[in-house]
Amino acid sequence: MATIEVTEKNFNEIADEGIVLLDFWASWCAPCRMFGPIFEKSSEKHNDIKFGKIDTEAEQGLAQGFEITSIPTVMAIRDGIVVFAQPGVLPEPALEDLIGQVRALDMEAIRAELANELRAQND
Repeated sequence: MATIEVTEKNFNEIADEGIVLLDFWASWCAPCRMFGPIFEKSSEKHNDIKFGKIDTEAEQGLAQGFEITSIPTVMAIRDGIVVFAQPGVLPEPALEDLIGQVRALDMEAIRAELANELRAQND
C-alpha cells in the first residue's frame, strides 16, 4: 500500500481504527527527505497498516494539534489512540521494531489505563 496524503479533511476517516503510522514532514527538511524512502518501503511491506504523510507546511492545524515541534516526527495510532510519537529519523530496523511493538499492544489494557487516568482527573 502506498502512503496516503493526510489532511485535516481526511484525518478522522484514516485514524479511527486499526494501525496508522504518520510521518510529519516538510519538503525543505533534509532529514525528512532521508526518512521518506524508509517510510515508503515499510508501507509496501505492511498492507494491513495505513501509512500517512502529513506535510506540516500545508497542514499546520494538524501539526499544531499534535504539538509537533520537530520534524520528521513518526506517530503511531492504534484504534484511534496515539500510542507512540517521536521526532527524528528512524532507521529501517527501528521502524520495523516499532511496527512489531504496536501490533503487540494490549489495547484493552491501554483503554482501561486511559479510563483510570480520566477518572482520577475528574475526582
